Parts: sequence; structure tokens; C-alpha cells
Amino acid sequence: MPSFSRFSAALFVACALSVAASAQQATFRSGTRVVSLFTTVADMQGRLVPDLTKEDFEVFDNDKSQPLVLFDNSVQPITVIVMLDTSLSMSGSYDFLKEAAEQFMLRLLPNDKARVGAFNDKIQISPRFTNKRDELISEVKNLDYGGGTRLWDAIATSMDELKGIEGRRVVLVLTDGDDAYSKTAKLSTVIERARAEEVMVYAIGMRSPYRDGGRLVTTSPDSGLRKVADETGGGYFELTKATDLLSTFTRVALELHSQYVLGFSPPVLDGKVHKLALKVKQAGMTARARRSYVASALPDSEKP
Repeated sequence: MPSFSRFSAALFVACALSVAASAQQATFRSGTRVVSLFTTVADMQGRLVPDLTKEDFEVFDNDKSQPLVLFDNSVQPITVIVMLDTSLSMSGSYDFLKEAAEQFMLRLLPNDKARVGAFNDKIQISPRFTNKRDELISEVKNLDYGGGTRLWDAIATSMDELKGIEGRRVVLVLTDGDDAYSKTAKLSTVIERARAEEVMVYAIGMRSPYRDGGRLVTTSPDSGLRKVADETGGGYFELTKATDLLSTFTRVALELHSQYVLGFSPPVLDGKVHKLALKVKQAGMTARARRSYVASALPDSEKP
């Protein structure tokens, strides 16, 4: 886990001060199809890089380079659902988890909106999207606890609630175990939906020690977490200590307010899944963005 430098802290403050610029947020559809990529760039030390230009990036659609018609590195508002595993195996980490989630809410900017939820053998979610931090923190404190882990159902439920929301939509999910109790969703359907609905998934996996009868057992987070995060352009973080939760949630908040928006007009609208690849021309930089999209035409309601 990269440590937070003074540069990163200053960048976060700068993001907060520039929230007025978010009113200029990019228009992704204005009568023509534009494929947008929310992009996180870091240097070799893991520090976020906020000052690249359009010329520093190259985007490939099915291995063919595409000219960028959209480039924006101003702060973009987010609509996020924070979905937390509150199953039995997480019981030793509940206090750390609540504190980390609360700190994430405190780092939301005025134009952001959020809901908070929990999953175990059932799924709960707060009633409305809001930017009221006190309300969100209160919801975190009221989360319920239970038995098993309905991981994929929880992410699918989050995407249900994000339908119809304009702008950037994010699910931040944390779990310490394999999906064991999902009733309707599975990894493949979650990835397909996230691709089609353009939802970014950030995932945090915990390795949690807990008592199973007389045995001390350490959980392993579901291997599908990294897959869905990589596919959608979100980050994946795997932790072995609950004390790292606070810095990890802080890192996610920082990344979400430090992303570039790149866009291109697709060369063909064939209704198929297209592979995306992103290259940063400057040496020593790594970029993360979604890896595919569905090349579908605009719905009639959005045509000029």
C-alpha cells in the first residue's frame, strides 16, 4: 500500500478547493456516442499524477488507436454506494471498518452523493442518495450484522440503485471472504452489468483472523474482487491488517477526486464488446481505466 505523501495530501486539498470547477463536468453524450474512460495515473512510487496533458495519453479500441475528443482533469462529482461486509468473520474489525467508512464520507465533496449499505446473509442499504455527511455517518453507525456473505448480490443491488443516475457511478465494496450466499448474481453477470451500465467498482479485500469454534481461521477475500475492479477501472486493495482500513478508504477517496476523463468516438457501433487499452507516453507512469465497453448506439431519446 503506497504511503500518503505531502503531495497527495496537498492534491486532495486542491481538489476540495476546486469543486466549483465540477460544474463544468464533461458531457459524455451530446447527440453522438462518446466512450469515456475515467483514468487513474500513478508514478513508480504510487503517487497520483494530476498534471498530464491530452498528448500524454493514447487510447486503443480493439488494438486500433483512437483520437481523443474529450480530455478533462478537473474534479468530477461522483455518485457512490459504499457496501460493507458485516458478516460474522468481520466481527473483530467492525470498529475499524466503521471508522474508515466514516472518514470516507467526510472526504466527499459538496457535489458528491452517496449511500451506504451492508451485506451478510441479507442486504441493507440507506434510503437515499445524499451529500449530507452527518446523515451518512449516522447510517454507517446503524449498519446491521449477520452470518454469510452475499457479495455478488450486494454489488448487483448497488448497481440497481445506481440506474438512471447521471454522471460517474461508483460502487466501493469491502469483504473478507468468498461469496457464499448470493441468490441471483454471480461474478460474470456483475462484470457484464458493470460494463454495459458503465459502473466503476472499487474493491477492498481483507484477510481476517477469527475463531471458528476452537480454531483460529484466517479468511481469504474472493478472487473475483480483483477481476471486477480491473475490468471496470477501479482499484483493488488487499489488506492483512484492519488498521490499514482507514488509509485505504482515504486512498480511494483521493483517487476518485483525482481522475482524468478521456473520451473518443467509437469507429463502429456494432453492439459488440470492444477491448479497451490505455497507454501513458511518459516513462514510469501506470494508468488504470476500464478494459472494455459495449459499442451500442445511442438510445432514441439521446439522438439529435
